[in-house]
Amino acid sequence: MKNKNVKRIEKMEEILDNANRIMDELEGKFEELREYQGKIKELEEYYTGEDWKEDFELDEEGKLPEDLKRGVLSEDAVYDMLERNKSITGGRNTWKNFWYRLVYW
Repeated sequence: MKNKNVKRIEKMEEILDNANRIMDELEGKFEELREYQGKIKELEEYYTGEDWKEDFELDEEGKLPEDLKRGVLSEDAVYDMLERNKSITGGRNTWKNFWYRLVYW
C-alpha cells in the first residue's frame, strides 16, 4: 500500500509530464503557424485584390466547374480565418504578444 506522500508525488509527476507534453505539442503547432504566415499573407492579398473579384464574378455567373471547392470565394470564410489568425497571433504577427496572452490569460 502506497503512503500519501508517494501518491502525491506520483500525481504531481503525472501533471508535470502531461503539462510538458501539451506544451511541446503547442510549441510545435505554434511554430507551424508562424512558418505558415507567408501563405496566409498570400491568401489575404488574393482576397483583397482583383483576382478574387474576378474569380467571385465567374462563380456568380456559373462559369466555374460545379465540383470546384470554393470556400475561398465566400466572403466570410477568408475574413473569419484572417481575423482568427490576428486573434491567435496578437495581430500584426507579434509572437511575443501571443505568448504573453497565452501565459497570462
